[in-house]
Amino acid sequence: MKVGLIGNPNVGKSTIFNGLTGMRQHTGNWPGKTVSGATGYKVYNGVRYQFEDLPGCYSLFAHSKEEEVTRDFVYFSDYDGLIIVCDGTALERNLNLVLQVLEITDKVVLCVNLMDEARKKKIDVDLKRLSELLNIPVIGMVARSKKGFDELFLALEKIRFKKSGFRKINYDFLSDEIYSLKKNIPNVFVNGDNVILRYLTNDYDFINAFDFKYKTNLMGDLDIKDEKDLVLNKFRKRGIYQEDIERLMIEKINEESSNICLEVLHYGKLDYDKKQRVLDKILTNKVTGIPIMILLLFLILWITISLANIPSEFLYEKLFLFEDILYNFLVSFLPTWISDLLVHGIYRVMAWVVAVMLPPMAIFFPLFTLLEDFGLLPRIAFNLDKGFEKCNSCGKQSLTMLMGFGCNAVGVTGARIIDSDRERLISILTNSFVPCNGRFPLLISMIIMFLITDGFSGVMRAMVLLIFILIGIIVTFIVSKILSMTILRGVSSSFTLELPPYRRPQICKVLIRSLIDRTWFVLKRALLVSSAAGFIIWVFANVCINGNSLLEIFSNFLNPFGKMLGMDGVILMAFILGFPANEIVTAIMVMGYMSLGMIVDISDLVILKELFIDNGWSVVTAICVMIFSLFHFPCLTTLVTIKKETGSYFWSFLAFIIPLLIGISFCFLINLFFKII
Repeated sequence: MKVGLIGNPNVGKSTIFNGLTGMRQHTGNWPGKTVSGATGYKVYNGVRYQFEDLPGCYSLFAHSKEEEVTRDFVYFSDYDGLIIVCDGTALERNLNLVLQVLEITDKVVLCVNLMDEARKKKIDVDLKRLSELLNIPVIGMVARSKKGFDELFLALEKIRFKKSGFRKINYDFLSDEIYSLKKNIPNVFVNGDNVILRYLTNDYDFINAFDFKYKTNLMGDLDIKDEKDLVLNKFRKRGIYQEDIERLMIEKINEESSNICLEVLHYGKLDYDKKQRVLDKILTNKVTGIPIMILLLFLILWITISLANIPSEFLYEKLFLFEDILYNFLVSFLPTWISDLLVHGIYRVMAWVVAVMLPPMAIFFPLFTLLEDFGLLPRIAFNLDKGFEKCNSCGKQSLTMLMGFGCNAVGVTGARIIDSDRERLISILTNSFVPCNGRFPLLISMIIMFLITDGFSGVMRAMVLLIFILIGIIVTFIVSKILSMTILRGVSSSFTLELPPYRRPQICKVLIRSLIDRTWFVLKRALLVSSAAGFIIWVFANVCINGNSLLEIFSNFLNPFGKMLGMDGVILMAFILGFPANEIVTAIMVMGYMSLGMIVDISDLVILKELFIDNGWSVVTAICVMIFSLFHFPCLTTLVTIKKETGSYFWSFLAFIIPLLIGISFCFLINLFFKII
């Protein structure tokens, strides 16, 4: 039995999907989390179910790619049933989507989720009466507590052999004019009125999909177009214009939704929302909202910096201890150079990436996910929306920017939640301006070694790191504005941003899912690219021409340009060879300075600082390295993701060159400034 799950964003749809299938899908507490569909399976009472988790949407009048996916599934897919998930605390708004679906099929089970929160708000939902009015099974659920799943499966059994029909909405603005067009709708489609109304509104995406599915020719047949013009002329004589039709349809659906809710909803006197309104006044206030947001980011950075060092040192010790065992084993039956390549090249780079990247990521992701689960991310988007609007961009870009802190490739993928293609491209091209998890170790080590000495607390180090991050965010706004005034010219679009209720985070689930879904996902990709990087680095360090390694030759070639930027050739070469994975940039610098054929483990920052100073480093060098780390080409994984998301080498090239030119310009100006003073 193939069953689709649909619903508004933030109603617990993905939580229900996880409960039905046992899959560990991430359930975020902000709109647009489910960007693409997911499939899961379950056998219950001898029936094998295939569940499709579809993108959250507010309406079948699709205005984004995500809504198109859901609309096309409802209209055109061969399913055996639909589960529509509603929020028991916002039933009237959610019923709009329910009524639109019921115009297409009544093989539907309605899940009224979050019944516990509805009871807290003294909202009584008469589920029995709601079922009678809609003529479909209605199940009350508390998905987070796994209550109502057995009843849901029983309801699915009831609709399994149900003959599909539809619920007719009384569009009283219609008259017999549309029936001259209805004859062109195949009988296999149950509700011709709905299709004709969409045809009259010039919903071309929908009509093209309809023609393809049912082998009709509504778009191309000239006779049908002539009939359409006649119908629209008759509408105009009654004062109804083409652009009014969708609005009138929605008004009738809203009216019916309100009438239903008058019968099924009963409210108590408890003002449950008082605390939420107080919190929202503080967190979304023009004066206090952004400072609190910055403070929360500072706390996450401080905790990450303070705690990451201990597990990092432990991993260094264990992974490099195993390296000796592995090398002695391989060298016993392989040539020495192959053993060196496999162990001192590929394995050592992978071990370095794990030791450097895993601890801060394992701390940062859970903390970040807790804020998400609590309901803060939509508030952050609300606070930043005005700023992005002034840049002619979209407030949802703030959400994709926040995803970039974990991994820029994830931020690029997350840009799918933005409806406008123009604004989606702006988000993708600027996502690398916020430092990903792979760049944090270099930034933190530079701060500890050169900017904030051991005599100061971790609070000051977190403060300096926060300043560099804020520089990246400011540049994101500036570049977004420039792009929207030049090659991506346009006006900012509107979008629906729902502020969900504050919820107590499910700490255990957050820890498990952030470690499995996010940490492991990012680490797995980093290991894949770092293994290739280990091979390349070993070749550059060990292949010699006239007694000089390729690493030395290219570093010397880049040295004059590096000096202009306040750095040197070794540093630039480290960034180039670190293209597959930012985590290994520092390790390549050490290898270059020590003229070694392999990456060296120097976890002691005091020794590392002495090595850098012996090779001409100063505070200015450290600042330029940090700026260049903040603004340089995205890593290989991110660029591959950009190519996949945009389908264009041109946009991928711009994503590569824009941050690189900004980084070069900043470093040149900083170096020039310090030379002058």
